[in-house]
Amino acid sequence: MMRFLVFLLLGVTAQLGMAQAPKLELPKLEVSVNRVEQDAQHMYEVDATGTVAAPLPKVWRILTGYERMAEFVPDMESCKVLSRNGNEVIIEQFGVARFLFMSKTIHLIVRAVEQPMSSIDISLISGDMKHYESHWELVPVPETGGTKVIYKGRMMPNFYVPGILGSKMIRSDIERMMSAVLARLDRRDAPRVEAIPQS
Repeated sequence: MMRFLVFLLLGVTAQLGMAQAPKLELPKLEVSVNRVEQDAQHMYEVDATGTVAAPLPKVWRILTGYERMAEFVPDMESCKVLSRNGNEVIIEQFGVARFLFMSKTIHLIVRAVEQPMSSIDISLISGDMKHYESHWELVPVPETGGTKVIYKGRMMPNFYVPGILGSKMIRSDIERMMSAVLARLDRRDAPRVEAIPQS
């Protein structure tokens, strides 16, 4: 349902493949979702953390490849960079939110502010959310050469989300989304093959 919303800033380069086996056992994915009241409406606060064997430069390259996001993110239909000015990127996205037996097409325009090799902050410009903000942080893990990926977000849909089930549904979607992110980051990329000039 909400997984593509949570993943507003990330770009990837291919369909899901088998994750590369890490040299050391890495911490499992941890996710928490809390529903809080704000102006008599439901705001969802999300925290998710996972660790990959992939080095920081690779993680950064994949997570900022915005225009290939739809190849990877569940329920993301398209993602387009509208403009880039220094470390600020304006992104338009279309996706589908699914819950129970219903689905809703979602259109969003967001602003991503990059701190290279460190973090990405996302804020809502317009679209089918009353509020959306998120912060992605990347932390090198010297012991393994890998990277810790931290996500924090706050969101308020402008469409109906079942009050009793909302937190559980969002948690399930975030776990699925983050699992896909970590698997992509650790996937072994196919080697590039350069064409041999014909004589």
